[in-house]
Amino acid sequence: MDWIKVSIFTTSEGIEPLSGRLYQLGITGLEIEDEKDFKDFLENNKQYWDYVDDELIKEKEGETEVIAYVSDNAAGHEMLMAIRNTVAEMKQLDDENEFGRLEIHIDNMKEEDWANNWKKYFHPLEVGEKILIKPEWEELKDNTDRIVFNINPGMSFGTGGHYTTQLCIETLEKYIKPGVKVLDLGCGSGILSIISLLLGADSAFAVDIDPNAVDIAYQNAGMNDVDISKYTVKAGDIITNTELQNEIAKNEYDVVVANIVADVIIALAPKAREYMKKGGVFITSGIIEDRVDDVKAALEKCGFEINSIKQRKDWVSIVCK
Repeated sequence: MDWIKVSIFTTSEGIEPLSGRLYQLGITGLEIEDEKDFKDFLENNKQYWDYVDDELIKEKEGETEVIAYVSDNAAGHEMLMAIRNTVAEMKQLDDENEFGRLEIHIDNMKEEDWANNWKKYFHPLEVGEKILIKPEWEELKDNTDRIVFNINPGMSFGTGGHYTTQLCIETLEKYIKPGVKVLDLGCGSGILSIISLLLGADSAFAVDIDPNAVDIAYQNAGMNDVDISKYTVKAGDIITNTELQNEIAKNEYDVVVANIVADVIIALAPKAREYMKKGGVFITSGIIEDRVDDVKAALEKCGFEINSIKQRKDWVSIVCK
């Protein structure tokens, strides 16, 4: 299958609202190229060069690129139309031009081109004190005492390298104990729920709005020799899908984790409260710094008590009980 690369040009301020809109369409795996991250990269790696081309700096100046991939078939073209519509609506509502030009650029990519492009940048990564994330196609050169999580995320989902995912994994290391039940909302490739099982959780229920997540998460579970009887992955919207709600509600969960975006966390907060055991913990991440107060207010309104707030770069994780 071939793919369509959809690049949307916005600003740093536009990342959160644009990502939220794309998530609502069922697109949960995004690449983000941010001017601020580019400048930080240059600043933190001065030792590697004496000169950076002014044209390259100019190209990145004042612009952020949010990138999604859709399949080059009828369903993908329908999704592309939905992307165009939601971006046009966002642009129409942006009276002060806070979110930049919001223009869309389309590229067609063959599957092997896409695979080669992203695989060459994905290498083993130590996260927290216990976890090593390893691409399934790479071999470890040295022995390790860490728990190795093998992953092949597929083109639509993350690899575990983003700050938001790392913050969640570090927190899971603290709260996962034998006998714990975990609910992973917006599971993507299953990183957080599978790592929870590897850390010793008794069971995990994972859900994502994207149907592709089910197969990819189960594949990653198999790659890590997870007992499938302890792992359930479902696709659907837990806000509107009553059948899915009822299935999730068959258990109460010691740990609920949601690594998504602020608006979706706000919408999910009442459900998270409903599904949690008394004394359980709700781990949220994917929140940009500017939206922390909004998320805190929504969580507190649902009866959560803020336990801790951690930040890495512009990304924030809020843990509450």
